[in-house]
Amino acid sequence: MKQQSVAVILPCRNEEAAVGATVAAFRAALPDAVIYVFDNNSTDNTVNVARAAGAIVRTELTQGKGNVVRRSFADIDADVYVMADGDATYDAAAAPTMIRELIECQLDMVVGVRSSLADAAFRPGHRLGNAILTGMLSRIFGRSFSDVLSGYRVFSRRFVKSFPALSEGFEVETEISIHALGLHMPVAEIVTAYKVRPEGSTSKLSTFRDGWRILLTILTLFRTEKPMLFFGIIGTLLGFVSIVIAVPLAVTYAKTGLVPRLPTAVLSTGLMILAFLSFFSGMILDTVVRGRRELRRLAYLALRPPEDVTQSVSSGAP
Repeated sequence: MKQQSVAVILPCRNEEAAVGATVAAFRAALPDAVIYVFDNNSTDNTVNVARAAGAIVRTELTQGKGNVVRRSFADIDADVYVMADGDATYDAAAAPTMIRELIECQLDMVVGVRSSLADAAFRPGHRLGNAILTGMLSRIFGRSFSDVLSGYRVFSRRFVKSFPALSEGFEVETEISIHALGLHMPVAEIVTAYKVRPEGSTSKLSTFRDGWRILLTILTLFRTEKPMLFFGIIGTLLGFVSIVIAVPLAVTYAKTGLVPRLPTAVLSTGLMILAFLSFFSGMILDTVVRGRRELRRLAYLALRPPEDVTQSVSSGAP
C-alpha cells in the first residue's frame, strides 16, 4: 500500500530566533513528514538556521505571505499539507490529531483555532478584528469559522490543487476560508495552543493595515462570489433614494401639474436607471460566477479524496 505523504509548509521572513525550534517541533510530531521552509526575503540568518534544523529551504522573492502560499501549493506534491508559521507560536504537537481528523472524517481542511496561553500571544486588537471579520463572513456566506485568520491549517491534496491563491499578503487566510465556504467543502476546527513568540522574534502583522487589507479582500470576494446580493444591495439603495427624491416632485405635480425642480427630477430618474442597471449587472454576473464555481468544483472533484490514501499518520504521542 502507498504510504501517506505529509508536507509541512512554514512561510518565514526574518525568523532566525524561532525557525529552528519550529522545525524541530514539527520533526518530533511528524517524523515522516517533509518539512519545507519558504524564505520570503529574510535579511537575517533564517535560511541557515532552517537548513541546520533539517528543513528543505525554498525561496520566494515576491514579498507577501499570499505569494509564498501560492508558490508552495503549486510546487509541492503531497497527500496531506500542514501549514503553519515559522515563529514557534503554533502547537506542532497538535498536527497528528489534525491530520487524523482530516483522514478519518474525510475532510478537506482542518483549522487550528488559537487558544492563547498568554495575553501577549494574541493581542486585543487582533482578537477584535478577528471577531468582526468572522462575523462578516458568517453574514455574507451563511457560515464561518471560529478563527478565520488562523495560519495553522491542514489540507487535503484536492483542496490545495484547486485553490487559486490570488491574495498576496496575510489576507490569504481569509481567501482560504472563503474558498472552502464557496465550494461547501467538508471542514472542521480543532482548538490548539497559541504561544508567545520567543525572544528575538517580532511580528510582521499590523492590526490596522492588515485588517484593512483583509476587509477589502472580503468585500472583493463578496462582489465576485455573491454578485446578485452585492449589486442587489446597491440597486436597492439607489432605488430607495430615487423614490425618496421623487415623492415631493410627484406630490407637487399632482397639485399643480408642473415640475418646478427639473434637475431633481433628472437626478431621480438617473438614480432609478442606475438601480435597474445594478440589478441586471448582478443577474448577469451571477450566471458567470455560477459557471466559474462549477469549473472550480470540477477541478476539485478531479483529485482523489483523503480516504484514498493509507491512514498511517505518524504521531509523537500514543
